[in-house]
Amino acid sequence: MTLYRYKALNIRGETLDGTMDAASEAEVALRLQEQGHLPVEARPASEARAVEDWKALFKPKPFSGQRLVQFTQQLATLLNAGQPLDRALTILLDLPDEPDAKRTITELRDAVRGGVSLSTALERQHGTFSRLYVNMVRAGEAGGSLEDTLQRLGDYLERARALRGRVVNALIYPAILIMMVGASLLFLLGYVVPQFAAMYESLDAELPVFTRIVLGAGEFVRDWWIALLIVPVLAAYAFTLRLRDAAFRARFDAWLLERRIAGPLIARMETARLARTLGTLLRNGVPLIAALGIGRNVLGNRALAADVEAAEAEVRNGVGLSSALGRNRRFPRLAVQMVQVGEESGALDAMLLKTADTFDQQTGTSLDRMLAALVPAITLLLALVVMVVILAVLVPIYDLTSVIG
Repeated sequence: MTLYRYKALNIRGETLDGTMDAASEAEVALRLQEQGHLPVEARPASEARAVEDWKALFKPKPFSGQRLVQFTQQLATLLNAGQPLDRALTILLDLPDEPDAKRTITELRDAVRGGVSLSTALERQHGTFSRLYVNMVRAGEAGGSLEDTLQRLGDYLERARALRGRVVNALIYPAILIMMVGASLLFLLGYVVPQFAAMYESLDAELPVFTRIVLGAGEFVRDWWIALLIVPVLAAYAFTLRLRDAAFRARFDAWLLERRIAGPLIARMETARLARTLGTLLRNGVPLIAALGIGRNVLGNRALAADVEAAEAEVRNGVGLSSALGRNRRFPRLAVQMVQVGEESGALDAMLLKTADTFDQQTGTSLDRMLAALVPAITLLLALVVMVVILAVLVPIYDLTSVIG
């Protein structure tokens, strides 16, 4: 299967953008036609233009983040209160202010009124709802417990959102501090230091080696400051493009896992995400093989996703999940042991959710410690650089003053 990005027109003439796993472009077009849409364009996602990717990055989805959590929890509450599904969707139609969200709920309600299941209606929204979301709803429908499934799904989404928010919040202050440090150094080297260089040149004084080095760095920053700002941005953009190559991304992710500090943190975060996904799916009656297929798609690290894919193949052949996940030794040993206990006790779903809670807590603790160490380290680095620059420009002045005196 290949991931395709497509454009289509619905019956209202509105443009739909999304992604779809399919064997060919013809299959994408056929499936869109079966859903009542007019295909306009379909191409492999890897060939999408950079401009389109940037537009997609900044274009908000109708349901994402907290909005998706609220929609799921509110729908579960209405169903638990005895409201029919179409009536519940009609009530939710009045809550969002965004036109795209209203349109999505309207299409869901109309599809349900037309006799389509909620999971099928969600699947027709072209990537708005994830495979995990759709498959959990489908499992809830099959088990006759849609409202309970939606409630658990809402809890899962809330926990996942909270973890992402914690990671982002932990990185905001260091990122701002690093930008301030960079700006301060550019100003110090590009504006202040060259003024001292002109003064020393007029005095024709003999300067120490480290002073000449700092003055040369100042002149370089003064003459090439635009390049110093543009080159990192271009390098980051080029690296982002390079990450689209599946082989390179897999090697890079594997390299990250081997790093002393970043590796364990990434492994714990991904383990928590996988364990919570598998535990939630199993609790809702999704078979383990199908749950592994969905679970590997929620992982951001391609190396770990490849390990889960290999584990899925081994589980098909009768190997235990703990043995399959522990084969490549990338997942934390504690997680593998907890999964083994769950298999032996017959409570794999509960133990997977417990594993997720454990590694969520460990991730939070690691982030707090990293932040506590990172901020003083950056501050100390800035102080050292400023001290070196000040000493480099002031020591010759002190020497000249001593000679004159």
